[in-house]
Amino acid sequence: MKKQRKKPQKENQKAFNPADLAEMEDMPKNSKATARRLMGLLLKQKRALLIILLAAVVSNAMFALSPIVMGKALDQLIQVISTNGLGGSFEQLAGILGLPVLLLLLAYLIGAVFSFLQEYTMASVGEKLALSLREKISEKITRLPLHYYDANETGQILSRTTNDPDKIAEVLKTGALQFVNAVCNLVFTVVIMFVLSPIMAVIIIATMSLSVFATKWISEKTLAIFYENQKVLGELNGKIEEYYTGNLIIKSFNQQEQVIQTERELSDRQYQANKKSQFVIYAIYPAIRFLTQLSFVVTAIVGGVFAINGTMTIGTVQAFLQYVNQIADPITQSSYFINSMQAALASAERVFEFLDEAEEVPETKSPKQIIAPDGAVAFEHVRFGYHDSEILMQDVSFTVRPNEMVAIVGPTGAGKTTLVNLLMRFYELDDGKIKVDGIDIKDLSKSGLRRMVGMVLQDTWLFKGTIAENIAYGKMDATREEIIQVAKAARCDHFIRTLSEGYDTVISNEEGNISQGQMQLLTIARAMLANPALMILDEATSSVDTKTELEVQKAMIQSMQGKTSFVIAHRLSTIKSADLILVMKNGTIVEKGTHEELLAADTFYAELYNSQFNNLAV
Repeated sequence: MKKQRKKPQKENQKAFNPADLAEMEDMPKNSKATARRLMGLLLKQKRALLIILLAAVVSNAMFALSPIVMGKALDQLIQVISTNGLGGSFEQLAGILGLPVLLLLLAYLIGAVFSFLQEYTMASVGEKLALSLREKISEKITRLPLHYYDANETGQILSRTTNDPDKIAEVLKTGALQFVNAVCNLVFTVVIMFVLSPIMAVIIIATMSLSVFATKWISEKTLAIFYENQKVLGELNGKIEEYYTGNLIIKSFNQQEQVIQTERELSDRQYQANKKSQFVIYAIYPAIRFLTQLSFVVTAIVGGVFAINGTMTIGTVQAFLQYVNQIADPITQSSYFINSMQAALASAERVFEFLDEAEEVPETKSPKQIIAPDGAVAFEHVRFGYHDSEILMQDVSFTVRPNEMVAIVGPTGAGKTTLVNLLMRFYELDDGKIKVDGIDIKDLSKSGLRRMVGMVLQDTWLFKGTIAENIAYGKMDATREEIIQVAKAARCDHFIRTLSEGYDTVISNEEGNISQGQMQLLTIARAMLANPALMILDEATSSVDTKTELEVQKAMIQSMQGKTSFVIAHRLSTIKSADLILVMKNGTIVEKGTHEELLAADTFYAELYNSQFNNLAV
């Protein structure tokens, strides 16, 4: 079944309602499946997990045995006092308490060492899991089709690729460790209690069950709260990214107050959502603690009755009172973990949804190669649309011979950029073929195809680095002489030399140390240095002045000798010398021919051309 290509859509901004949880597309679909998948990733660190489990068993065993040792010492002390009164010698008391104290110190020391080992190893497990997720995300980013980025806000993607892995690691390093300790502690404590007194054990467990049911009820209510927090955080990140990149436009239209108001509203929503989620996490602790204290009171009363009747020693009663507290802490920790795990599962599912996104069409297993490309291009009955019900191109066919210059013109939204994106295989065809030198581009590897094509876009993109590194982006092994030569051809050598560091000047898209027009010249030089067989120029000179544009056009004509070029242009005066002009309207080619041929007839091109010059005359 064909995957639909989504166009960017505004996210629904209505208030969150837990009753609509099942209807929200971005809510977790299957928490159990997400947990199993997350566990599968954790099991890749089996050795570390075994160390954590072993350390938890040893440290909690030492902790569970401590009340018994103290109880035995207390019973012996009471027996001595009842026999000799309070006048027992120091040596006698030391003989009674010496061994228990030594055993307690040894148990605490062993427990502390293994607890440290457990925490250290768990921190490593959490960070390695986050690292593995980021590596998978990084690999996934390179395999996602262009339409995924068209349909999703940058801030939302960043939230899934940065915040969510951190949230998972944080919960594992804290909550999961507490949960493991809680389970071990509960097992040891319950077993010892049943050995000491099955009746008391049953009474304590029965009263403690109130805490368990309360924990379960609260945890079922928390999933929507945690996911709403992550959702609002993604919206906030998206707006921040949008405002940073559009800062100049915001100031130009005096929209600072509106931006501040929007940010305040989103920040307040995020604050409220985060406050609610934090409240759920931390408010459960005193609530469960209150319920467990009821068990402490019941244990004290029942134990006192048993001690008076002589069926239980005072030392055993104090041991049970300690065990009540030891059970209370694990139950509280389990409650914390269950609630915080909801946030981790929400984040994990968002990451897995990203990793499960449909990727680009797989490469052919035996790709063909074009060793010395001539640059012949043929579109044969191409059909393409973003949706099945919205076909943009129905039956597009044309042929370009090697070394020809093809101009693509038409009104905004006619499909000009889409045409060259199809040639680059940024989108896949619904039907038809595109051939380069007679070979279907589907039979070529994407990397092999794109190595033959150089692109200069209207929206310039430069990474943070030196000017020389940016020019050499398409040919990383280029020498300094080659970089300077191509910079001269692109008419940017002069302004580069006026900079303090010349070709070693550090630039980026965000820094304003060079103008937009100069950035455009650098992208032209970058494409020229790659020396491709085909050149795509999408309004490549739109950001330069008229004089520079003429110089760049001369350089382009010289550098494109022996190359096939596709030029998308709005200023029709710049493409008079094109060998073929494709006129597009509503996604399809309505006319094609040379400048003279199209002007000689009653054509849509002639209407466009004349309207531009009439406007200039006015």
